[in-house]
This record gives sequence, structure tokens and C-alpha cells, in this order.
Amino acid sequence: MVAFPTEAWFQALVSLINDSDEYREAAAEWEGDIAFLVEAEPDRGLPADVWGLLDLWHGACRGGGVIDAERGREAAYVLRAPYSRWREVVTGELDPIKAMMQGKLKVQGDLPTIVRQVRAANELVELTQQIPTEFPDGA
Repeated sequence: MVAFPTEAWFQALVSLINDSDEYREAAAEWEGDIAFLVEAEPDRGLPADVWGLLDLWHGACRGGGVIDAERGREAAYVLRAPYSRWREVVTGELDPIKAMMQGKLKVQGDLPTIVRQVRAANELVELTQQIPTEFPDGA
């Protein structure tokens, strides 16, 4: 089990991305780093905000991991939501594209570009679901 949202969890995702032929094909036109702000929910076991990053480039991930807030704010795209919302995405209970359109995931960056890359986004979500994830609240 890999704890979410930790450096080890993001590194597991980077490895899965780079090993995925499906992602490579789906994201061939994508470029830009994405920061993920997992907002603190102390009552659910996450006492402080956690920023993660994926440096995505034409079907590959050039790196990623837990980063500081300053680096996160510099990313081409920032997706933010409370921890419990991210848990729903990682477990497959919430579709991230629909969540963005409904304002459940806040987006900074060019939303139309993200929406055009729906197949790549779906592949990323499927990859997150392959990580044997342990959540802070035990859910």
C-alpha cells in the first residue's frame, strides 16, 4: 500500500505513466505541468495542504512528486480540491472532467485545453486507480 498524497504515491504514478502505452498514445499532443493541491482536512487525517506535480510532456512524465506551494503556483495548470474530493477521484467515484465542469475541482489554466485532452485525463485517472492506495482517513 502507498500512502496518499505522499512523495512515494506520486513517484508510483510517474512510473505507471511512463510504462503506459495507452497514456503515451492518448497524451501525444499534451504538454504542460500540472500541480495538484490537496487541501487539508484535519478531521479526515490530512492536517496540512499537500502540493503534487506531474511534468507531462507529449505522452511521458518527465518527473513529479510532492512540491512546495510556490512551485505549485507556477505550474501551467493547477487543480485544487479538498482531500476528500481527491480521494473520490483516485478511487474512481468521481469523474475529474465532470468535476471540473461542475466546479468540484477548481482549475487554474486553460480549461478548454484540458477538456480537449479528455482521453489523456481519463488514462491518468485509470493509472491512479492502479496504485494500491492507503488514505489518511482509512477510507
